[in-house]
Amino acid sequence: MTRPSRTPAEAGRESTARALVLGYLNRAAALHGQGYADRAALDTAMRLGCGLPEGPFEMIGRLGADAVHRSLTELWVATGDEAYAPAPWFREPGRPAPETPSPTTGPGNAEAAPVRRLGILGSGTMARGIAEAAARNGVATVLVARSTDSAERARTGVGQSLERSVRRGRTTASAAAEAVALLDFTVARGALGDRDLVVEAVAEDEQVKREAFAMLGAVCAPGTVLATTTSSLSVTAGTASAGRPGEVLGLHFFNPAPVMKLVELIRTPTTTTASTATARAFCAALGKVVVDCGDRAGFIVNFLLFPYLARAVRLLESCADGPAERYGEAARIDEAVVAGSGFPMGPFALLDTIGLDVSVAILDRLHREFADSDFEPPALLRRMLDDGCLGRKNGRGFRVL
Repeated sequence: MTRPSRTPAEAGRESTARALVLGYLNRAAALHGQGYADRAALDTAMRLGCGLPEGPFEMIGRLGADAVHRSLTELWVATGDEAYAPAPWFREPGRPAPETPSPTTGPGNAEAAPVRRLGILGSGTMARGIAEAAARNGVATVLVARSTDSAERARTGVGQSLERSVRRGRTTASAAAEAVALLDFTVARGALGDRDLVVEAVAEDEQVKREAFAMLGAVCAPGTVLATTTSSLSVTAGTASAGRPGEVLGLHFFNPAPVMKLVELIRTPTTTTASTATARAFCAALGKVVVDCGDRAGFIVNFLLFPYLARAVRLLESCADGPAERYGEAARIDEAVVAGSGFPMGPFALLDTIGLDVSVAILDRLHREFADSDFEPPALLRRMLDDGCLGRKNGRGFRVL
């Protein structure tokens, strides 16, 4: 059967979708070329962190590196946009095939200390998710909240999540009861004093984190590994107030923590190998896959994901006016991206899922760090946020009206 010819509008959307994906692949190649992460780490992070069917280098391998290079060059010449200037990796002679081993936790490390007692500072979604994941895997966990009300809300939230898991057949009633028995919710900071590992999961604000780590440095026993869950802030800056440069690191869990497999492990220049080994072994015990990252804003996933999302918004702004027209065009661009790349959802559905407020905050942090225009929050995104559009969480966004 002859395929129906595409309309100019359909062809334009396909070109837009192709350009978005090519820009993402080029940034991944550039990040690898800078020595920040190997290809296996990049592939694993983007597959597990974003739910993609394949990582950027797996995708480049399927499409052909030379073909991707040619397509980028054509886009660069046609648009003059430096985002499409092929990364040096594409010009390397005899490019080796992508590494086959995934950067999982791998075999045990002799320096890893067992984590039998976990402390969590915070009571929000991420804190509750990590607490649930730990308790479900047999780790005695205490969650320290700011107030009695916050502690009780966290207790209720974890209990409800476990009940849903039982209803959906993901765990048994007896296993859920065993997890509940391993959980304690309190406001007493002293409860963190005997923990093997403490995970800070407070607000994504550097000053708040500094205050939290000053307290942890005073309360926790010597040798306790102290981890921050930041998604884009400097681990070194946020944890320095603890006064324990060898015992601090980052553990960026992905939401929902009981379900998502990826953890980006951020080691600072002073983190000891023993602290790193302990944190890695802890994540392995929770069934997580660890990808090692350097201490710079965005790590792997956010560094690659958010320029792609911001570019999609700028392209939408250039071709659609008004909420109704934007809604229809965003849906059609999403459909073109999914059809052309196999991604589980397009950029606008993903922005609504992440939250427009969260997206602007992350882009602001990345833009401050790198001064790269690709990280600057698009004007349309800011206007929508100013108008109260948060995405799925309040039913107002690119794909929800």
